[in-house]
Amino acid sequence: MTEQTKTSLRPLGDRILVQRVEQEDTLKGGIILPDSAKKKQEMATVIAVGKGKTTSEGTLLPMPVKVGEIVLMDKYSGQEVTVDGEEFVVLRADDVIATVEG
Repeated sequence: MTEQTKTSLRPLGDRILVQRVEQEDTLKGGIILPDSAKKKQEMATVIAVGKGKTTSEGTLLPMPVKVGEIVLMDKYSGQEVTVDGEEFVVLRADDVIATVEG
C-alpha cells in the first residue's frame, strides 16, 4: 500500500482493495463489452494490495496486481465497504479475472 492511497484500509494476505470505475461500452484496446458482460463483470481501480499469499511451505507468493492498475472482476465478488462516503470492494487476488492494459 502506498502512502497516497485514498483510504486507511490495508488489505491483509492475498486481498485487494479496489474502487469500481464507470464502465464504458468499449475498452481502451478496442474491446467492445456486450451488455451481457457488463451485467456479470465490472472494472475497478486497485487502491491497495496485501503482502501476498503464504503457501503451506512458508513461501510468500507475490500479488498479481499493483496499485493503480485497472482490473476486471465479477460483479458480485468480494465484500463491499464504505469509508468516508466512498465505496470500495475488498476481494481476493483469485477473484480478479484480468488486468486492463493500455
